[in-house]
Amino acid sequence: MTTKEIIQYVKDHPSGKVKIAFSDIDGILRGKYISAEKFSSAIENGLGFCNVIFGWDTGDVVYDNVQFTGWHTGYPDSPGVLDINTFRKIPWENDVPFFLGELTDEKGDPSQVCPRQLLKKIMNEATRQGFSPFFSQEFEWYNFAETPQTANDKQFKNLTPLTPGMFGYSILRSSSENPYFTNLFDWLKKFNVPLEGLHTETGPGTYEAAITYSDVLEAADRAVLFKTAVKEIAYRHGIIATFMAKINEGLPGCGGHVHQSLWDKAGKKNLFYNEKDKFRMSELTKNYLAGQLYCLPEILPLFAPNINSYKRLVQGAWAPTTLTWGMDNRTVALRVLANSSKSCRLETRVIGSDVNPYLAMAGCLASGLYGIKNKLKLKQPPTSGNGYQDDSNGVLPSTLIEATRQMKTSKIAKELFGEKFVEHFTQTREWEWRQHLKAVTDWEYKRYFEII
Repeated sequence: MTTKEIIQYVKDHPSGKVKIAFSDIDGILRGKYISAEKFSSAIENGLGFCNVIFGWDTGDVVYDNVQFTGWHTGYPDSPGVLDINTFRKIPWENDVPFFLGELTDEKGDPSQVCPRQLLKKIMNEATRQGFSPFFSQEFEWYNFAETPQTANDKQFKNLTPLTPGMFGYSILRSSSENPYFTNLFDWLKKFNVPLEGLHTETGPGTYEAAITYSDVLEAADRAVLFKTAVKEIAYRHGIIATFMAKINEGLPGCGGHVHQSLWDKAGKKNLFYNEKDKFRMSELTKNYLAGQLYCLPEILPLFAPNINSYKRLVQGAWAPTTLTWGMDNRTVALRVLANSSKSCRLETRVIGSDVNPYLAMAGCLASGLYGIKNKLKLKQPPTSGNGYQDDSNGVLPSTLIEATRQMKTSKIAKELFGEKFVEHFTQTREWEWRQHLKAVTDWEYKRYFEII
């Protein structure tokens, strides 16, 4: 639809309202409904949106350690811009029109802490270098036959999984909950978040979906919208969907792997593929891959942003722990798939399903471009076999605070994302660590309550 047609659709919609949303630092969509009249004004003149969305955590508790906003600023509105190109109709809400937005500063320049603005900045750098980045994200998540109320009443213990047993790639399990399964596939397509595949994954009530690839900004929009859309569709079936990286020490974690490739400016030629190379990888790919390996320890919180993220990054749990790469190897951090010029790509497997997709894709693209810019050589050979046993190039930080401290002092991170963003983001991760330190866990009760 053209811009004119979109604006007319909004005017003609019988609801008289529009749903808008902005991504916070954790990738949670914060938004509201506005009238069609307010939307028309916002498209022409912009709108204000409370900057507290970058001043509080996932539980709406305000940070006490960030400079961007706080009690010291009074939590004012920041200028916001709605992106007309993100227009969608919400099929489970009578096709109500929906738009994503982003925040700017008072001068109209991109906000230095806005995740979508950060990705656009890095995408534009790739474009200036003559590259068209194509990305996609896949998600694993658990589904429970619960409501928000029942889950809270149970204190998130002994929740009932949507289906029992492991049942990866099960036709039976997808059939037993077919109305939900079908709505996911069909409604997401109508919502312009098309899926390449949807199947059960190993774990009780676990699904996996691969989103169809697109340019990197659209890919991130789709990924952010996917997570919220799945939760909303799940609600309509009496289900809670969770994208926690690790829900139980005895069950597999949930990945949010990002697939990526660079094409020429016209989007016609995959620059990652070279059929004459031993691994069918171009030198550009090797530079890009080397850049990610080099930068990964410096920017890991973008890929593993929460306390729970690091419970997933353990040996033998289908998530990497070492700085490794390999050809179609699911035990390494970076998996190369180079079967053809059309499908040749890199899969960053460190990323969990709990990430902010804008930041995860920004991290992938920026570190890859860093490798190209600095002509980094891929010195280590591909890992064949068990990547958990190959620590020759180092291992990943094992806790959020370790990873955050490394990013906070990293010159590379500041070069890639800017000092203001790194300062704000790492302060929010330090806050997250502090909140975790105060909590008394079930593990502590079981270990110490009686015996100490």
